[in-house]
Amino acid sequence: MKKTLMVLTLLAGGAAFGQVSIGIQIGAPPPPRVMVVPARPGPDFVWIEGYWYPVGGRYRWHGGYWTRPPYGGARWIGPRHDGQRFYAGYWDGDRGRWDHDHHWDKHRDRDWHDHDRHDRDRH
Repeated sequence: MKKTLMVLTLLAGGAAFGQVSIGIQIGAPPPPRVMVVPARPGPDFVWIEGYWYPVGGRYRWHGGYWTRPPYGGARWIGPRHDGQRFYAGYWDGDRGRWDHDHHWDKHRDRDWHDHDRHDRDRH
């Protein structure tokens, strides 16, 4: 009986603390940088506006770029700061949420940056 009561108490206490919120508290980011949007490299590309994102207690700029969504119909939900917390950008759609990965940005078959064209033109 004591074990059952203890388990129920732990479960009830866990339910009270079971809510999770993910965000980073380092203050609001600087204003976005202004940049010229390069021509779309193909019909299946979507433009992602540049944005600031937190790294080690400060913000780092991520320049805008053209990319292919992770699946057809996915839409980009840009990162935001609500005055207290920063929330990372992600893709969303009928196949669910697809979190953004900064390493993914460099995948040559999926993303196109204006500097990619510049590098190709130089060679």
